[in-house]
Amino acid sequence: MQSRYIFELSCKLSGLSIFRSLLENEVIMNLREVMSLAKWACPTEDGISVYSEFVSNLYKHTDNLSEYIFELVINDDNVFVKKCAAGEKPSENYYDALNYELDVLQEIMNLTPEKLSVVVAEYSEEYMMSGDIILQLPCYNGFLPKWRNSNISLKKEYTERILNINKYGYGIYAKYYMFIIKNEKIVPVKHPDRQTLADLVGYNNERKLVIDNTKALLAGKPAANVLLYGDAGTGKSSTVKAVVNEYKGEGLRVVEVRKEQLWELPAILDELSSIPLKFIIFIDDLSFQKGDDNFGTLKAILEGSVSARSGNVVIYATSNRRHLVKESFSDRDGDDVHRNDTMQETISLSERFGLKVAFGKPDKKCYVEIVKALLTKHGIKMEDAEVEIQAERFALLKGGRSARGARQFVDSLLSKEECGN
Repeated sequence: MQSRYIFELSCKLSGLSIFRSLLENEVIMNLREVMSLAKWACPTEDGISVYSEFVSNLYKHTDNLSEYIFELVINDDNVFVKKCAAGEKPSENYYDALNYELDVLQEIMNLTPEKLSVVVAEYSEEYMMSGDIILQLPCYNGFLPKWRNSNISLKKEYTERILNINKYGYGIYAKYYMFIIKNEKIVPVKHPDRQTLADLVGYNNERKLVIDNTKALLAGKPAANVLLYGDAGTGKSSTVKAVVNEYKGEGLRVVEVRKEQLWELPAILDELSSIPLKFIIFIDDLSFQKGDDNFGTLKAILEGSVSARSGNVVIYATSNRRHLVKESFSDRDGDDVHRNDTMQETISLSERFGLKVAFGKPDKKCYVEIVKALLTKHGIKMEDAEVEIQAERFALLKGGRSARGARQFVDSLLSKEECGN
């Protein structure tokens, strides 16, 4: 009887150990409530409501139950995957539990509306005694919402992920690839910037240096901490984000840290060192005032603390200042010895970046080439002479040429087209 199968499957689901945290998921909790109705084999108004609540909460994510359960399993932060990530070999007991539970969850993934609706919408084969009267249990013939299923081999996919855990990661690091620090914790960016390397024009030599360094990191070779410095609007931050988007599928992740959060870096580095992925600590628009405590914090980390030397983490910082510290003429006053001390302290931090990449303000030729490439990308046709005239005029209004200015100029043309001007 179908109701008996659903009830037994519900019992199996209750017995999860490795994947036990899945039972706290709202959709799974709703599903278990529906499945528990099978022991009564009696359609009721409450049963139909429980069934519909399950489907409603599933719909908030997807209408495909198989894909939803698959994502839960793949991204689960459990003891088995942690042992594998740490390079340990789980005992036979772990593997026995894992294989059994994956089979159970495969059955859950394969549950169709037709299989599950039997507990709330079909005649029961059971009868109920009420005194001397035998009553057949009622049925429900109204509409019940449905979902889709996909043919996914859970055990095969999970095994593939475990064998390549340094590429896929686990937990939040499997589901997301861009992170920030919030309340002293690493939290995912659910809607990251999707900019790609193909979107960026110009500065090819500069970007190649960053890309090659990133490839070395992914290959497990020595990689340098990188300082991208230069004029505003030249694409320093965009380069870092585009590189992450390009190589996230190869196990690259990024954690953005603000300057005032630098004191949290040692703890962050300790946490990331145990994750079998490659990480970029991204510090955007970095600069310091004289006497800033954060200056010494970052300097100490770059000098090579135990955490900072972890082979899976590098620091990429962007700045408009080559030496990162705001200087004034008064800082250089005094005798020759003191002046030298001041200068050495000023440059000491930037010198600890193994790779420094300069993004200079583009000359007219480079600026116009960037504009032309963006125009072609967006399908805007314009004579070369007209491009030079209008782009230069826009640059003068913006206070100078830059890659950002080129994008803003093209955006202004797109806005005029949309408005019919």
